[in-house]
Amino acid sequence: MTNKTWLITGVSSGFGHAMTEQLLAQGKTVIGTVRNAAKVQDLVDQYPDTFVSKQLDVTDVAAIHQLVAEVTRDYQIDVLVNNAGYGLFGAAEELSDAEIDRIIATDLTGSIQMVRAILPSMRQQGYGRLIQISSYGGLVAFPGNSLYHAAKFGIEGFMEAVAQEVASFNIGVTIVEPGGARTEFRYGSAQVANAMPAYADNPAHAFQKMLDPENGLAAGDPQRMASRIIASADQDPAPLRMILGSQALQSTIETLEKRVADFKQQTDLAASTDFPAGE
Repeated sequence: MTNKTWLITGVSSGFGHAMTEQLLAQGKTVIGTVRNAAKVQDLVDQYPDTFVSKQLDVTDVAAIHQLVAEVTRDYQIDVLVNNAGYGLFGAAEELSDAEIDRIIATDLTGSIQMVRAILPSMRQQGYGRLIQISSYGGLVAFPGNSLYHAAKFGIEGFMEAVAQEVASFNIGVTIVEPGGARTEFRYGSAQVANAMPAYADNPAHAFQKMLDPENGLAAGDPQRMASRIIASADQDPAPLRMILGSQALQSTIETLEKRVADFKQQTDLAASTDFPAGE
């Protein structure tokens, strides 16, 4: 493991917490952001020299830029992990304007602004790694998850474009697409819109079964997933996408194969909108 210092958002639970614990155990330095500092006091006490807790609400753009300026003044950041985020479930019609604005600000805009803030220092030092925690829901869509997918599809497009922009500066980009895992994301922090009777028997409410642990736990092990994410930081070239979880991989392959097949059937339609040859 050559990368020494990591900046990770959302380290109080889930993948962020698992990665932080593993990195600290390996002797690495982690600057971890949280909304509630009390949730990581145990790490502060156990690793006073290598764990730095920073309070941050990633929906606060000014605070993002201030934090990154402070951190990069005191540390050389080798890896940024955009991990902060949450799930919002419900039919599009059931979601409130405030719920929509908040998840976009957290799951999409927050990650975009973290990347924009850290890039100048990574360019100047001549290397770096950007790791974006997305989801296989950044490629595959399910009813009842429309705004979560909007954020994840959006951040994947952003990161894929940025990867091409920064490759010449020796900055690698990896989009991590986990499947279901046994974290607070599914069994604790997930938010659900106010239900409308019209959607009672609609596929948009199928998520309710998934969120109830009595119906079976997710297959994904967050510790194993965290280990694979950490290891990816040393891969050269950086893997653009990493799908974690066998079910997530199978679902993604099936979705993309169907999408490609649909596109191939549109060959004549697509060509029919071009100017004729020679014009």
